Amino acid sequence: MNLEKYELKGDQLPIMTYPEPVLSKVAKPVTDFNKDLEHLVKDMLFTMYHAPGIGLAAPQVGESIRLFVLDVDYDRETVTNSAGKEEVRLSGFHPMVFINPVITGTSGTTTYEEGCLSVPGVYEEVKRHKTIHVKYQDLKGDFHELEADDMLAICIQHENDHLDGVVFIERLSNLKKNFYKKKMLKEKVR
Repeated sequence: MNLEKYELKGDQLPIMTYPEPVLSKVAKPVTDFNKDLEHLVKDMLFTMYHAPGIGLAAPQVGESIRLFVLDVDYDRETVTNSAGKEEVRLSGFHPMVFINPVITGTSGTTTYEEGCLSVPGVYEEVKRHKTIHVKYQDLKGDFHELEADDMLAICIQHENDHLDGVVFIERLSNLKKNFYKKKMLKEKVR
């Protein structure tokens, strides 16, 4: 799968919302680097771009494996088509795939207002490391290392939390965490 020339094709996967049990499980390492994994990655990217989001972890689509995709740089533009209807055009893709990631170093702190596709409508300030060093595998199983900062570092930390069964509201104060947990549970019951 050539990610540099990513084509926006795939199947839209259902996104699990809090408190789905898969979101609080520690995901298992990926051991099979095969066509099924490539297909899942393609569908996850398609789902992420159309949600719209900048990151999506496998547990968010019901797969409890250590995998996430992200793209913090793509362009999203609302245009009026020839029929006079507004539509969204996506371009400038820079998809990244992280399999079995391990954050091996951190420095500094920053605060950023985060949201999550699994916790729709909730945006809160979360404290994160400003710079991280991460080791991970690609779709072929080859190992890589990356030094990331700012938005990329924040996104990697957010998605990596999903692999450890942590939804971002778990990182809020006890008061806010309990408020959102109760609110999401009530909405789930409806």
